[in-house]
Amino acid sequence: MDIWSWICELLDSNEWSESNSPQTFLLAASKPTLLNKTSVQTIELRAERTFGSESESFLTFSIRFLESNSSSAAEIIIWTSDTCPLGSDKPFLPLIFQLLQEIVSRSPTAHDSTCPRSQLQKLKPEPVSWILDSHSPESFSNFFNFIFLAHLFWLCACDAPSEVGSLYFHSLLAPNLETFSRKAGPVLRNFFIAVGTDVEICFMRTFGYIAAKWLVSSEVEVGLQSLAPLPFHNLGFSYAMESHGLWILKGYSPVKSMQQCSNNARKNYQFPSIIEAKESVLKYALAHQQIEAVMQLEYTVGFNDGFIQVNARVDNLRLHVVKLGFKKNDMDGDWMDEKYFPSRVRVWVGPEVGASYVGGLSLGRSTDNMEREMEMQKSLKGTYGKSKVPKMKTMARMASRTKMKNWRWDQDSEGNAATFDAILCDNTTGVEIAMWKPLNGDGVQFRKRYAGGNRAFTKSGGLIFSGEEYKDGVRWRLSKEMEGSVLKWRIGAQVWLTYLPNDVNSSYYETRCIEWCDEVDLPLIPSKY
Repeated sequence: MDIWSWICELLDSNEWSESNSPQTFLLAASKPTLLNKTSVQTIELRAERTFGSESESFLTFSIRFLESNSSSAAEIIIWTSDTCPLGSDKPFLPLIFQLLQEIVSRSPTAHDSTCPRSQLQKLKPEPVSWILDSHSPESFSNFFNFIFLAHLFWLCACDAPSEVGSLYFHSLLAPNLETFSRKAGPVLRNFFIAVGTDVEICFMRTFGYIAAKWLVSSEVEVGLQSLAPLPFHNLGFSYAMESHGLWILKGYSPVKSMQQCSNNARKNYQFPSIIEAKESVLKYALAHQQIEAVMQLEYTVGFNDGFIQVNARVDNLRLHVVKLGFKKNDMDGDWMDEKYFPSRVRVWVGPEVGASYVGGLSLGRSTDNMEREMEMQKSLKGTYGKSKVPKMKTMARMASRTKMKNWRWDQDSEGNAATFDAILCDNTTGVEIAMWKPLNGDGVQFRKRYAGGNRAFTKSGGLIFSGEEYKDGVRWRLSKEMEGSVLKWRIGAQVWLTYLPNDVNSSYYETRCIEWCDEVDLPLIPSKY
């Protein structure tokens, strides 16, 4: 499906010179069924040319749903675009900007967001124009497919009859889902950097919501068997960049598309085929959640007489699990408020595999040899003279105590790459939660985990690590010959999310994992000042 190429070809179409009849691009068409052999349903994108004053010409696009059979035909106009001036140097910029603006305006945001929706809708045209100018038509085509399909999703979900949405899911979303997660990536990354984080979150929550609906619908298997053969995992998006002395890795993934960890993928903790109404609400709530992660590492470069030293340390790790919805449903109470929580995060950074210019890697933290609490008590009794009643009694007690935090920090290396690992542990038993195999009744200490002064998460259920929490950095020594070059270094992360009941009584428990990996720049250019 190459909608953008078809739109661009409209400018040079010979048919416009012969007739002003509309041009049509077939988006989707239904297949005849045994029950309905004659009726055909289609979704079309139509372009119509109009004229203004002084022979100015314009294009207007519309999306239409048509249903026809042997005796009748019906047509519904789902959406109409603003006019696009054909005499402009960027005639289709208004169309692109309108699609983006309407996606942002309908995007689901977190329930407790502090940013008003009216402010999120203020998308500026300059970044959109820059994206259009700075990419080839082939790469921009994948990006346009992404925004067009996302925009069409909201039309089908909010403005169109149910049969339009069914046709969209079967004929458009299912075969083109790969466009969302992979092909649009390079342009999408540059677009996010240009428009800023607020718009980025709106887009990724739209994608997360679409992917969640697709995954839930594919499990229902009521007329959606065609969706089942497609992959269920890695439907998220991630990218990395270098900015002002920081290496930044951002990752998004619907929780339901994350890989389930094998250590707890047991029948005891899975939803049965027949579940109660409240368990069904819990399953629905957990399926509409998304992990949003930001990994920031601070780096510095020092130039010495015989070598170059690169230092790196954790600056900020931020993980949030957000609900992909529009409002709370008070009727379902605590069941809709249940959430996954981060139970482990692992970040690694280092030179490309096989790099010969690295002379050595030095880690900044030793393996923690923590002392355990010990208590010793001694008592002494004695008598003097002929009395049988003790006249003297002494007692001595000695104790040592150590503090155990919920999170344990480890540092390690894999070749020339350094790894930073934060692991959530039960502070009474020391068990790692991400690898836990709970028995009946276990996990009580993780109830009410978002309340109280000793909670291991933020009030909203997120997790923040700053540089103060993990002060130790790592160091690489590089060959002096690399001075003046810009190297490509790899950065990656793994995130584990666990669900344990918080405010409800349920036996359901699981842990899921997602991995991201990308490249960042390491400029080895000495400052002139």
